[in-house]
Amino acid sequence: MDNALLTRFVETFWDDAILPSITDYIRIPNKSPAFDPKWDEHGYMDDAVKLMAGWARSHLGAFAGATLEVVRLPGRTPLIFIDVPGDGSDTVLLYGHLDKQPEMKGWAEDLGPWKPVRKGDKLYGRGGADDGYAIYACFAALLALREQTVPRARCVIMIEGCEESGSYDLPYYVDHLALRIGRPSLVVCLDSGCGDWDRLWLTTSLRGIAAGTLTVRVLTEGVHSGDASGIVPSSFRIARGLLSRLEDEATGAIKLSDLYVQIPPQRIEQAKQAARVLGEQVHTKFPFAGSTRPMADDLGEMVLNRTWRPQLAVVGMDGYPAPADAGNVLLPFTTAKLSLRTPPTLDAKAAVQAMKQVLEADPPHGAEVVFDGREGESGWNAPPLAPWLETAVAEASRQAFGQPAAYMGEGGSIPFMGMLGKKFPDTQFVITGVLGPHSNAHGPNEFLHIPTGKRVTAAVTHLIAAHHVRAKA
Repeated sequence: MDNALLTRFVETFWDDAILPSITDYIRIPNKSPAFDPKWDEHGYMDDAVKLMAGWARSHLGAFAGATLEVVRLPGRTPLIFIDVPGDGSDTVLLYGHLDKQPEMKGWAEDLGPWKPVRKGDKLYGRGGADDGYAIYACFAALLALREQTVPRARCVIMIEGCEESGSYDLPYYVDHLALRIGRPSLVVCLDSGCGDWDRLWLTTSLRGIAAGTLTVRVLTEGVHSGDASGIVPSSFRIARGLLSRLEDEATGAIKLSDLYVQIPPQRIEQAKQAARVLGEQVHTKFPFAGSTRPMADDLGEMVLNRTWRPQLAVVGMDGYPAPADAGNVLLPFTTAKLSLRTPPTLDAKAAVQAMKQVLEADPPHGAEVVFDGREGESGWNAPPLAPWLETAVAEASRQAFGQPAAYMGEGGSIPFMGMLGKKFPDTQFVITGVLGPHSNAHGPNEFLHIPTGKRVTAAVTHLIAAHHVRAKA
């Protein structure tokens, strides 16, 4: 494959065909079902599906025998299923999603979640990088191979609508489409992060999540704080104490030994190598306020904390008025939404039960304490790369970025990976993405770094070509 021709094709196709459609996609407030229970009624999911499926159909004619179907199981979010025939009997499965996180506060004055804004190399707005670009990048890679008549295996593209809610609909689609999917020998997922913009990053592991709401209730209604304080215990104080059973408030370390695993030596070494590559970027990519500093001093330990150790975040609170509306009332209850990131190889369901047991046991002052935990989503640890793929990754990074590839775990979750890993234990996985420094997926001012999107597309093109060479060998 001529890499100069590939680069020119990808650059032009992104500028002319991809960016206009991604810009339209950002405008659609297609929040994931967990954040929009009336998603079906509101119709934004259908709008996003119509946009992406229509765009894909406009390019489908380039591939003989290719098909596209919007699959809809009753009561579930839709899924775009694309089948592009190829040479030989092997299959490559390419994955992405089209649902989005909610708006969040804190967007810059000239930006907004549903307002696409181009500033230089960055396209701001919710969902462009997480993960709206995926279907476009997949098609660009296949079209680039066709442009140079480079052979490839059959490719299946699956774009789901429920990833940001934990992909709870996806297992039903994987089972429903099992015969049509076949047994892929390579899975490419474009929903992950990159440590910097300078090289191809492969995700080696993903943490799981054990989440739920902790509610402490001390009264049936609020009462005057001057009358009740000193007699009625504060629900906030009790909740704060209960959280200290889980987490050391001074260090942030999780106290429950059941929530830790033995970190594989290879992942420790990869974390150290990633820290050497990134240097201070390991932590400077975060918008620290004032004099806030990281929880650890060693860069390698920071990477391991973020990828292989359990960490707790309180991501929501209920029971409290805004400060401007707050009277001197001792409030009846405190509800905190807890998000505990679990190590990749830990059973998340067991983690939820461990949290429930420690939080609900022996409630202080006899308060009503309930931890309403979901089932949890276990993480994923990638199988070792086959020698051919390790070589192909190195070459793809060199051709697309001009730098060696790098490997690092991610702190978030992609439920699809664990599911596929169980179904296809012999499959090779390439997990990568464009969520680099300050791109801020899930938060305000999320952006897609366009040059990285183009380079990741080129790298995936090389990998699909290398997979076919391996399959014929």
